Amino acid sequence: MTDSTSDARQRAGALIQQASMAIILIGMIIGFSLLSPPGSFLSIDNAKNILVAASATAILASGMTFLLIAAGLDLSVGAMVVFTSVVGAKTMASWAGGNGSDGDFDYPNLGWAIAGGVVGALLAGLLLGGVNSVLIVRLRIPAFIATLATAGIFLGLSQVWTGGLNVQGVPQPIQKHFGLNSLLGIPYPVVVAAVIVAVLWVILAKTRFGLRTYAIGSSAEAARRAGINVNAHMSILYLTMGVLAGVVGLVEVARFNTATVAGHTETALAAIAAVVIGGTSLFGGRGRMSGTVVGSLIPAVLASGFIIVGIDPFWQNVAIGVVLLIAVFLDQWRRGRERS
Repeated sequence: MTDSTSDARQRAGALIQQASMAIILIGMIIGFSLLSPPGSFLSIDNAKNILVAASATAILASGMTFLLIAAGLDLSVGAMVVFTSVVGAKTMASWAGGNGSDGDFDYPNLGWAIAGGVVGALLAGLLLGGVNSVLIVRLRIPAFIATLATAGIFLGLSQVWTGGLNVQGVPQPIQKHFGLNSLLGIPYPVVVAAVIVAVLWVILAKTRFGLRTYAIGSSAEAARRAGINVNAHMSILYLTMGVLAGVVGLVEVARFNTATVAGHTETALAAIAAVVIGGTSLFGGRGRMSGTVVGSLIPAVLASGFIIVGIDPFWQNVAIGVVLLIAVFLDQWRRGRERS
């Protein structure tokens, strides 16, 4: 079999899997639209709610797409979101001053508080991503074990720091003017997610960095022989995941006006599921950001549809599991066809 024939089969298989997931998403939208009262599921407000619900997953999944394509993995992103949100919330609460009883003007240091919270959360994410990078890239600990361990460490540190309680006292204007506000009718969390996904989409599809990501996932040894600094590249990917976790932590603080220590226990699995459902292979070397966007929307559409139709929302986990199995089966089927 020639290389061109093999590449053609790979592209065709990838398109089939992505098309299958897109058809499932469209089928869900049509089904819930028919089952729900008129103007409830198919409404602008519900569309906004779905996009906001999917925004955090999309941000993390966009970074996880790079990692899985490069045959990496990060199970600690949920714990990193918790830790960075605690850093951001505590910084904002302590630096703002006042109590907000008179509205926006009762926070004399609001600007410094916001700047400090943003920088603190992003630096914290960079630090945590660096820890994962050292363990995986430098010390050669398998990514599954390393990030499973750091997930417990990061979450435990957050709980020790806060005493297991949510962080209160975040300045109210942050929620009022950002978390619950919109730009030209589009909620700010969706705007942030769209910008990040778009930037990473271009990097993955149009730059050497994206090409090297695919090369490393296909064969790290071959990539090294081709002159790619695999260690530095993988370190950048893990650092990026930390920064993206910091962004999500800040967005969550802005939305809910608090840092929730008990949340995000399933965030890592949700991000990984979104990427795999979107057609990225668990074995590395292939994947597209377009599929990740579809994979991020499916859980949000399911959750919204189940609530509106009156189905127990716990069935969402069952449905996501089924879709995930279908995605993995399609990936295995595609690989089997290529080998034959």
